[in-house]
Amino acid sequence: MMSAPITLEPSAGATVVTGHREPLRLKLKPKTAIAVGQVDGAWWPRSRDLALELRALLPVLAVRLERVTYHLGDWDPVKRKIVVDGSVVRIGGFRSQRAGTLDVLAELHRVTLLILPPAASPRPVHRVMLTAGHRDNADSVADLLSASDLSF
Repeated sequence: MMSAPITLEPSAGATVVTGHREPLRLKLKPKTAIAVGQVDGAWWPRSRDLALELRALLPVLAVRLERVTYHLGDWDPVKRKIVVDGSVVRIGGFRSQRAGTLDVLAELHRVTLLILPPAASPRPVHRVMLTAGHRDNADSVADLLSASDLSF
């Protein structure tokens, strides 16, 4: 997928990130009437800086984003809000969230992504992304990661 230049506008208490980055490393399952499996696809961020990485990811996923949740141990500390295309997106970290996942919530839709380690080698990451993004894949997060000895 390719990312377009993104301009984020300031808001009180929100992190603002602007600029253009390299193409996004994301594989999503095709849209179907019935969801299958634990994840809707896989994302390979370039760093553990969630606010920085979200600036490229969020515009690709939905128009009216509301919230992003993540496992606290997976990312560096981040502010609770960012502004994307003039809309405030709340960010919440939880110990109870499954490690290695990120949930993006829009009005009536949730996308759960398998997060692949930024420092991982491309070959195993590519295999896991293709598997996680396959329409009929129902593997667990642990199975997807252990198949290629990956962990976030």
